[in-house]
Amino acid sequence: MTGVGMMDCKRALEESGGDFDAAVELLRKKGQKVAAKRADREAKEGLIVTKIADDGRTGIIVEVNCETDFVARNEEFARFAGDVADLILRQQPADLDALMALDFSEGRTLDEALTDLTGKIGEKLDVRRFQILTSDDGQIISYIHPGARLGVLVELSGNGQLEDTGRDVAMQVAALNPVATHREEVPQEVKDKEMEIAREAARNEGKPEQILDRIATGKLERYYKDHVLVEQPFVKDASLTVREVLQQAHADVHTFARFALGD
Repeated sequence: MTGVGMMDCKRALEESGGDFDAAVELLRKKGQKVAAKRADREAKEGLIVTKIADDGRTGIIVEVNCETDFVARNEEFARFAGDVADLILRQQPADLDALMALDFSEGRTLDEALTDLTGKIGEKLDVRRFQILTSDDGQIISYIHPGARLGVLVELSGNGQLEDTGRDVAMQVAALNPVATHREEVPQEVKDKEMEIAREAARNEGKPEQILDRIATGKLERYYKDHVLVEQPFVKDASLTVREVLQQAHADVHTFARFALGD
């Protein structure tokens, strides 16, 4: 019932004088002790998991961590991560605190279930972050890179075949890690920093002061082409931009979420 090893169960039953419920409680306390002992450890391995609602209008992405790649490949850990993703999609909590307080199974909160599993597996486990995307008139499409260390959600709308186009766009996000979907979404401080770096570089090259802004503006355009999703060269055909691919597919991309393990 607990999934804990046979000898640990035997010792718990012996210590509790054969009282089954008391033995289960002992095992849970052991899990708490293991969790406390490993609280300072780093949990940078794990899985990125995505889930999409049946109607395609809501998608979630979550990072569930452990200490070693060995545990990340464990079937029970993968099942737990999938169950966490299902819980997020079903309940759509506002933040991590709200998520950890949700009922996970058998009257146990997710926080308690995480402690139980920590005691069973013997490694620090963590639900590090999650994000929910919703679409009023479009579709959420997901992509998980082989190995489940990188995942992407994208929101698309349009009249074309969104599934194939959305997967291509999600793979683009995975490969080139854009900072924004459209240039208008690039933070002003990033634009200012890029302009200042370009001005200083041109100044160091001896360019006249009166043309520094023009040079910097040209460098900022280059930055957009490298880092803004719709302006990037398409990974499958660099002769096209992502915007042109979307136009051909009669689709628009509105936003994305990209999780890389440990970022």
